[in-house]
Amino acid sequence: MAQLVLTVVGDDRAGLVNALAQAVSGAGGNWEQSELAELAGAFAGIVLVTVPDDRVDELTGALQSLDGLLRVTVHGGVGSTLAGDEVGSERPDTLSFTVLGNDRPGIVRDVTTAIAAHALSIDAFRSRTLEAPMAGGTLFEASVSVSVPRGVDAEAITAALEALAGEIQVDLTVG
Repeated sequence: MAQLVLTVVGDDRAGLVNALAQAVSGAGGNWEQSELAELAGAFAGIVLVTVPDDRVDELTGALQSLDGLLRVTVHGGVGSTLAGDEVGSERPDTLSFTVLGNDRPGIVRDVTTAIAAHALSIDAFRSRTLEAPMAGGTLFEASVSVSVPRGVDAEAITAALEALAGEIQVDLTVG
């Protein structure tokens, strides 16, 4: 089975996910995982699918036929043996945290700089802005999960993130 990562973008309207699911299913594929969202009138997302090796071209053609409805880019997955799954290797731990504070330019840059300084890989980064209840203004909220390889000091990473939170005046919740 081939693993394919699909990135999708289109003008938001009813039936987009179904059209994509029909193309995947029609080629004998299986929808494994996805993150999809409507953002400012656009529909965007990323989908992991598996498809029989001999039907990859069929699926790619079906996805190209969605042009005009959705722009789909196909990326080859890493196969059935994911990095870290080899016999004898250990999977990394996950450190999850949330950031919440008054919205301002640069928060994502600052948080991701701290993550990169520790050579960590971001597994998930979800963010949004929302109206601050009772106080007025806009809040920025992000939920982040990073892979922490075995032997790397998670407490040092947490301390660095807490120091950053104090610097940029946001609340940080680790857990």
